[in-house]
Amino acid sequence: MTESAPIFIQLSRSIEEGILDGLYPEETQVPSTNEFASFMRINPATAGKALNRLVDQGILYKKRGIGMFVATGARQQLVQERRDAFTAAYIEPLVSEAQRLGIPADQLQSMIAATASTTLEGATS
Repeated sequence: MTESAPIFIQLSRSIEEGILDGLYPEETQVPSTNEFASFMRINPATAGKALNRLVDQGILYKKRGIGMFVATGARQQLVQERRDAFTAAYIEPLVSEAQRLGIPADQLQSMIAATASTTLEGATS
């Protein structure tokens, strides 16, 4: 963990990545606060803050005396949040710049398709 974001944010993002990648399927238990703290070599309170952040977002839920579990629909919720963030960070500025340059929507779509095709071909080579 070396990002500039607080450690609890980094850990919660890491758990989110695990959910998105299928490491933590819905309705399965995630490691405990102490397990995360030990593995990551961080304070258990910091690990607990990360888990509670995900509980507050509805990604995880607590079973009293048992532990934390991935909520039903958590993966889809994360995918939607990431798509919304992607749209705000990349698509909206792209469309604004295309409008400023007078690029019509159909031409922009063609440009994106051509770039994606070229990029994907290069990735498989």
